[in-house]
Amino acid sequence: MQRPVISSILVKPASADCNLHCTYCFYHERPTDPYLDVKGRHVMQDATLRALIREGMRLMPQVATFGWQGGEPMLTGIDFFRQAVHYQQEYGRSGQSVCNGVQTNGTLIDDEWAQLFADYNFLLGVSLDGPQKRHDYYRTSVNGRGSYERVMKGIEILTRHGAEFNILTVVNNVTGDHPEEIYAFMLEQGFRYLQFIPCVERDPDSGELTGFSVSPQQFGTFLCTVFDLWYNGGQPEASIRLFDNLLLAFAGHGPQVCQFQEECGDYVVVEYNGDVYPCDFYVQEPLRLGNLHEQELDVIASSDKAIAFRKRKRRGDPACAACTWAHICNHGCPLMRDHNPHGRTHYLCPAYQQLFAYSENRLRELSRRVPPPPPQAHPQANDLNERRVGRNDPCPCGSGKKYKRCCGRRS
Repeated sequence: MQRPVISSILVKPASADCNLHCTYCFYHERPTDPYLDVKGRHVMQDATLRALIREGMRLMPQVATFGWQGGEPMLTGIDFFRQAVHYQQEYGRSGQSVCNGVQTNGTLIDDEWAQLFADYNFLLGVSLDGPQKRHDYYRTSVNGRGSYERVMKGIEILTRHGAEFNILTVVNNVTGDHPEEIYAFMLEQGFRYLQFIPCVERDPDSGELTGFSVSPQQFGTFLCTVFDLWYNGGQPEASIRLFDNLLLAFAGHGPQVCQFQEECGDYVVVEYNGDVYPCDFYVQEPLRLGNLHEQELDVIASSDKAIAFRKRKRRGDPACAACTWAHICNHGCPLMRDHNPHGRTHYLCPAYQQLFAYSENRLRELSRRVPPPPPQAHPQANDLNERRVGRNDPCPCGSGKKYKRCCGRRS
């Protein structure tokens, strides 16, 4: 039996629309088209929502995973998400699980939203770049007002309702200089599930890297500094997605983040109008794979164009073949090669090489606590019976928690 053609669907129900105007956002351009509503916003129509849920439930028979992103997906309104849950219940089958994740800036969360997320076990990723001075530097509204206070209020409401969330922090040219301050802030606030995402963008006019991009040297130092704090004498107090994945890799488990997988394409992006793309970073017309209203999703995801996109990851820098860490990073994310103005090398390759060498001995030490992967979880498996760690399985790190509540937490 062949493995599912996709493992998750990333949905952009409001496209790139957002109530903030963060300086470093790569979705600043807002195209105009007939799908705009009377307020000039992109809106996913009910027929599109029904089609994508129906297809997702059909193609992910064990665990159907939907990630709701933007822009700001909560701009669609709470009734949209209630309807999404209704369709998931309508098309679900006995024994099938559903996982919903929402990536949000957190400013629109109120009691009603938080209760919905808690009732249906949504996992939220809330964007927070650190204490107010660091967060508000780039994460502002159109009028330049900082968003920190509204984000923290949203987090407080989520906590009060028992809704699960983790924190996504963008490492840019400003936050990249303050790893100790940011990590200490997160622990002081009681945030224990963290992601640190590098900001690397090219100016569309000049082709040069933007001033707010983090440099490889800066990012490498940031990661190594945070690693020291996270390691904490062999007793980590927080879950950091990158470090958790490296720990699993050293323990012999397959990569859980797409940047370290051998090929891209185990998920697809569905835009508000039903258009399907192979990656959130490549929502570009030349890479449009099809539309849900014209073809079934497995046909779209198995097309020649989709297969070609998956395999492009293997065409990295020839120097990667001799790299000590090639078996871990697998050329990294192709976007970072595309953003490198100096050739085919992954732009952040020096940063990751620095981290891998710096952390190897301690990761190997920690990995001894992680149970080895069972035969059916071999990373090269192609059979449904030889799958990765399931979201509701015990976490392989040995914490005793379910995978989704430990190393598998994702935004």
